[in-house]
Amino acid sequence: MTERVFSLAALTVLELSPPEMVEVAASTGYSHVGLRLVPATPEEHHFPLVADAGLRRQTLERLRDTGVKVLDIEILRLKAETRVADFEPVLAAGAEFGATEVLVAGNDADEARLTDNFAAFCDLAAKFGIHSSLEFMPWTDARNLTQAVRIVENAGRKNGGVLVDAFHFNRSLSCLDDLARVAPARLRYAQLCDVAGPRPDDMEEILRQARNERRFPGDGDSDLVGLLRTLPANIPLSLEIPTRQLMEQGVSARTRAQLAMDKTQALLQRL
Repeated sequence: MTERVFSLAALTVLELSPPEMVEVAASTGYSHVGLRLVPATPEEHHFPLVADAGLRRQTLERLRDTGVKVLDIEILRLKAETRVADFEPVLAAGAEFGATEVLVAGNDADEARLTDNFAAFCDLAAKFGIHSSLEFMPWTDARNLTQAVRIVENAGRKNGGVLVDAFHFNRSLSCLDDLARVAPARLRYAQLCDVAGPRPDDMEEILRQARNERRFPGDGDSDLVGLLRTLPANIPLSLEIPTRQLMEQGVSARTRAQLAMDKTQALLQRL
C-alpha cells in the first residue's frame, strides 16, 4: 500500500513563516506542506513568498534539508474581473517549490464565465505540471459539491478537480451519496478537520468558524469516517485546522500541528 501523504496546511499555523512551517512539519511527522502564496483576505498576516526572493530561497533550503515536499499552493480566486494570465508568476513560484496542486476559489456569480476561466486556468497550470482543484465553500459562487463538480466537468480539463474540505462539506450540506458519484480522478487531495455544532443560519458566522475555530479530527460532530470511506482510498490529506482560541491561549504552532497529526492518525485507525 502506498504511504498516505499528510500535508500541513498554512491556515493551521498561519503565524509561522514558510521556512518555520517546513521545520514544524518535518518535526511532527508530515511529508508535505501547503504554501499560501496569495493571502485569503487583505487583512490576513502574510509572508510574500512570490515577491521575496530571499524568503523563497530560505524556504527551498528548508525543504531540501528536511525532505518535506510541497503538496499545494493557495489561494487563487477566479473573480468577474480576473485575467487568468495574471496568475502566471504565482504558478511559476509554485512550480519552483515542486507543488503538484493549486487551490482555486470561485468568486464569480456568472457560472458560465467562472467555468470558462477555470478551464483557462487549468490550461495555464498544466504548463507548470500543476493540477487545479476548485474548492467549494458555501459563501462563494462554488457553494457546494454539486455546483463545483458541474463547473469542473463543464470546463472539461484533465487537470481540473474538486477539493473537498470537511468543514465546507458539512456547512454546505453536501452529501456522501453525491460524493460517491464523483469520478475519483477529479479528487486529487482533501482537506481534513472536524466541525462542531449545528450549521449556523448566519453565513458570517460560518465564515468566522471556517477561518478561526475548527476542531481537530474526532473532536467535533462530522461523519469523518463516512467522508474518508467515500473519498478515494489513501487520498492525500491536507490538515487545515485553524484554532485561534488555542493560539491565543499560547498553544504553540508545533503543538497544534502535532495535535492535528495525532488526532488524524487516531481517526484513520477507525476506518
